[in-house]
Amino acid sequence: MRRSLQHPARLVPLAFLGAVVVGTLLMMLPAARAEPGTTPLITALFTATSAVCVTGLAVVDTATYWSGFGQVLLTVLTQIGGFGIMAMATLLALLVSQRLGLRSRLMAQAEDATLRLGDVRRVLGRIALTMLVFESATALVVGGRFWQEYDYPPGKAAWYGVFHAVQAFNNAGFALFSDSLVGFVDDPWICVPLTLAVIAGSVGFPVLFELFRLYRRPSRWSTHTRLTVVGGLVLMAFGFVAVLALEWSNPRTLGPLGVGEKMLAAFFQDAMTRSGGFNTVDVGGFHTETLAVSTGLMFIGGGSAGTAGGIKLTTFFLLAFVILAELRGEPDVVIGNRRIAESTQRQAMTVALLGVGLVAAGTLGLLETADGVSFEAALFEVTSAFATVGLSTGITPGLPPDAQTILVILMFIGRVGTIAVGSAIALNTRHRLYRYPEERPIVG
Repeated sequence: MRRSLQHPARLVPLAFLGAVVVGTLLMMLPAARAEPGTTPLITALFTATSAVCVTGLAVVDTATYWSGFGQVLLTVLTQIGGFGIMAMATLLALLVSQRLGLRSRLMAQAEDATLRLGDVRRVLGRIALTMLVFESATALVVGGRFWQEYDYPPGKAAWYGVFHAVQAFNNAGFALFSDSLVGFVDDPWICVPLTLAVIAGSVGFPVLFELFRLYRRPSRWSTHTRLTVVGGLVLMAFGFVAVLALEWSNPRTLGPLGVGEKMLAAFFQDAMTRSGGFNTVDVGGFHTETLAVSTGLMFIGGGSAGTAGGIKLTTFFLLAFVILAELRGEPDVVIGNRRIAESTQRQAMTVALLGVGLVAAGTLGLLETADGVSFEAALFEVTSAFATVGLSTGITPGLPPDAQTILVILMFIGRVGTIAVGSAIALNTRHRLYRYPEERPIVG
């Protein structure tokens, strides 16, 4: 029993559960609330889970409900959640690789695999340094903009810069403005740095490290990096064009903006569906078609071992190659000049189907517990929670406690479940010494 609990695939959810419990208790302190009194349990639980799981969904107005201490606490919980997720995911990925005995790694991967389990201190140090660099640069630009352009006092400008930089890089999406960042829809000095920080945090540390070493030699990129980078660019281009086209004349979103402002807003909003959680236009005002596109992009999410949620880019595009190989009648799934192991294909299908099941169950649960919620709004909110995105159509604060509890569970499972399940599958691979007779059920 003790060895079972010490297994990394079980320690990850337990660690996050402990952080959520501690965060909830701290958020219930009177000092964390702007008004007198303590915070209700469901509000504290929802907020702490959203922060630790770097989601950004909120049931209260972050700007007015929480005191300065509460907002600092949100920042700390987000940073702990972001660092913990990325560090654990990266180390688990390395552990899986060694446990699976990948002695015959791809040549490019073997040459460039500088991260090893024996270098835990160095791995964590590089992760912390990378976070510090990206967050500091973002805070400097955004804070400077608040100071110079919006006449914020230096101290307040610095705090707003740091808060939003931490939220952006960790893909959380809490904001110190009641309308998120709607007031800055036409300001590239606010939108672009935050967008770049969101993208950097979402691609994952293995990809960031590899790009840093091999940015001039893409031919030597690993299959994982290629799927993440190329797949991410493809989805970003698709999402940008879709949001721009569908919302161009919508008076509630992009309609009142100029051409340049429309493009900036579409670019920002498209990037936020990767798990960022900020919004510069009213998400509740999106057309149904835009909500559908955004829901799909949120479900896919960002890169593995990063702060983004969803089933991950590699999972989605790997399954696309599996389908392509099946349609062509090819015996192997090949990406570039590398054959993908069958065990990896099974893991991808497991993660994707578990995600579909969780989102479907959550949507039904939300429709059952919350009256007057439309199907598309429920699906969007549930997907946002599962994929730890944080975008909302505006229904979350008004949901009953039972429905909010469903979102809490989805945020937690969506953040640690896919990592834990994927690692458990890989680390518990067993080979029978015999094989059963083969049979072919009719498929399709």
